[in-house]
Amino acid sequence: MFVVLMYLWPTFYMELVFCKWVFAFLLCCWLIFSVACSVEGLHGDAKVRGVNLGGWLVVEGWIKPSLFDGITNGDMLDGTQVQFKSVTLQKYVSAENGGSANVTVDRDVPSSWETFRLWRVSDSEFQFRTSQGQFLTCDGEGCSVSAVADSPSTKETFYIERNNNNRVHIRLNSRTYLHASIANQLTADYPGTPGWDDNAATFEMTIVANNLHGDYQLANGYGREKAKEILKKHRNSFINVEDFNFLYRHGINTVRIPVGWWIAYDPNPPAPFIGGTLEALDNAFSWAQAYDIKCIIDLHAAPGSQNGMEHSASKDGSTGWPTSPDFISQTLHVIDFLASRYARHPTLLGIELLNEPSAATVPLDILVSYYKKGYQIVRKYSSTAYVIMCQRIGNADPLELYQANIGSVNTVVDLHYYNLFDTFFVNMSSVDNIQFIYKSRESQLQALNSANGPLVFIGNLRGMGE
Repeated sequence: MFVVLMYLWPTFYMELVFCKWVFAFLLCCWLIFSVACSVEGLHGDAKVRGVNLGGWLVVEGWIKPSLFDGITNGDMLDGTQVQFKSVTLQKYVSAENGGSANVTVDRDVPSSWETFRLWRVSDSEFQFRTSQGQFLTCDGEGCSVSAVADSPSTKETFYIERNNNNRVHIRLNSRTYLHASIANQLTADYPGTPGWDDNAATFEMTIVANNLHGDYQLANGYGREKAKEILKKHRNSFINVEDFNFLYRHGINTVRIPVGWWIAYDPNPPAPFIGGTLEALDNAFSWAQAYDIKCIIDLHAAPGSQNGMEHSASKDGSTGWPTSPDFISQTLHVIDFLASRYARHPTLLGIELLNEPSAATVPLDILVSYYKKGYQIVRKYSSTAYVIMCQRIGNADPLELYQANIGSVNTVVDLHYYNLFDTFFVNMSSVDNIQFIYKSRESQLQALNSANGPLVFIGNLRGMGE
């Protein structure tokens, strides 16, 4: 059985060096000693004892919230969900049928049709995406706003002016303001400049969700030059050679390093992503070699996003990766880049082909096809590196990957157990969580381990007690 329990994230949140490492180290030790066993490429007792270097080369805002502190209108980042209510009509702006139709101001209670995801152009310019994926659009002064644009450009870009009590005005570049007409339409023909009283051009804006704080939101929120400064400082300080020294002295022999797809295009990745992660990864391999630590490279963020979460660098919470052959081809290129660069490095233990694809949006056949191609790419450069395939998160059985016949040599299935998001665990203490893992998870691990297929890897095991 190949088992690594990866836990660094809760401690990084504290942003305290001592707590960061000591807590992570203890949690790993509690969970791994009884299950880890021989793995090729490790010295000594050949047990994998590892931590995950989360939040370093792939940004996750909950790990280090202060990264986002300097962004103007930081509560209106890409992917933020908003609703608008006319103060005169007391009705919500709505994209009929969720898109591909007119926009009205006639709903008493907001739901999905009345919720728009922001695409941020600047700190005051935004595009509004509907629940079905279209964008609000306006041809110019006097137009009625509709939700029929499949992609945004100038006509789909609006300015938002805010005051201190959540009231906003929405206008075109021409300075013509949108207003809610008595016919319940949203039109660009308000006369003059509105005040903040109860007038037809004033809306109450409700931020429904602002939970995406990833690489896309950081880079696009700050702008390229400021984001380069912020991320350079972060990457140079968040993890350094002394951390590897600390891990070595405390018996950790493996690190898993999440990376984003843009690493293959360093030093000038596509906008808005910021270069520098490749240099940092090279440094990590050098530090690991100096302290006899192995590295697992984990492709955490795929182009288009494989799960809509911030750690996949999703722009707005949507999952485009499985719907685009170009995205999948581009992801395979990234695997080729990483394998060709690091396969012969003595510290490489394995490459994880994709982190946490969503069971709700990534079909199994598409994922298995990708994993098979990714396996062959890694084998082109290495006959021994472990090829790690993450289970789909959500309603999916880990056995589906055991039955897929993806590869025959050093293949591993990565299991992610999230007690944290299951109400069954709400009233459990840390000790209760750990005992549940020891006793109740053990039977499934034993069943998987005897399935005569890939080895078992536990990449996430998060309990409520943390």
